[in-house]
Amino acid sequence: MGLGDKLNELKDKALDQLGKHGDKAEQGVDKAGEFANEKTGGKHAEHIGKGGDALKEQIRKRQA
Repeated sequence: MGLGDKLNELKDKALDQLGKHGDKAEQGVDKAGEFANEKTGGKHAEHIGKGGDALKEQIRKRQA
């Protein structure tokens, strides 16, 4: 089994877990956004928010 096969296997496991625990993943995205906003003093809050929303949308698609 090569490196590519191992990476595909890890990707598949991660996607499976997202499908099962998407709510927890979305909470993690929110916490990461809050942390980033704190560290940047809110300078990039709009971009961080948009990125977080896009990521949560992708998580929801994986749950469907």
